[in-house]
Amino acid sequence: MLLTTLLVLLSSQCVWTRKSEPVLDEADAGFFRGSDRYDFAVEVPAAGMECFWHFAHQSGSFYLTYMVQWLTGMANNHQLFVTVHSPQGALMASKNEAVGQMNFQTEVTGFYRMCLGNRNNQFGGIRVFVNFGVIYEGFEESKTEMEEEVKVLNNTLAGIEGSVQKLQNQIFHMWRHYNFARMRKGKDHYLLQSNFNYVTWWSATQSLVIILAGYLQLHVLKRLFHTDSSRPRC
Repeated sequence: MLLTTLLVLLSSQCVWTRKSEPVLDEADAGFFRGSDRYDFAVEVPAAGMECFWHFAHQSGSFYLTYMVQWLTGMANNHQLFVTVHSPQGALMASKNEAVGQMNFQTEVTGFYRMCLGNRNNQFGGIRVFVNFGVIYEGFEESKTEMEEEVKVLNNTLAGIEGSVQKLQNQIFHMWRHYNFARMRKGKDHYLLQSNFNYVTWWSATQSLVIILAGYLQLHVLKRLFHTDSSRPRC
């Protein structure tokens, strides 16, 4: 009898901690809700567009943060046209700025499309740092699973679970602020590097012009004092 009770408890815990990617027609399956996020840099070519798809469940908090860090070629416009569409094709958010943040609640389960369009520069590319993902504030469980959870877990474990969930959410928001600060640091680095190259080349060019002007002045002065040795002197 004791062995049977232990097997039932272990099987109920295994079902509760299951983590899987649900099929679209399994809305009432009660799967575990976790966080999923990405951050990377991508180069958008001249007059081009880069699109990404990210899976999100219903009732999640979808976020997208981006920052233009570097221009290539003959690009001179830092603005980037960014759009986010739902799995059904509806426009969820859009921005046409160099730095932008988007946040919205997902209402449909499926793949959300994010597109980065460099339509403002016809002859130069843009390097963009992108940070996006989805976070779920809690778990969606059926009444049967809730009853099983009450039988297995006591109030202490439930309180610890709530505290851990709040701590994870706070750490996640801290990580987002850190990521945004890292993007700004990268942008400042590229700006300093560009200014350094600009000052170096202009200094070299001005030095060359000064040396050439001095040489020409010296040559003209020598011509003024030049005497013809073949002519007799007074």
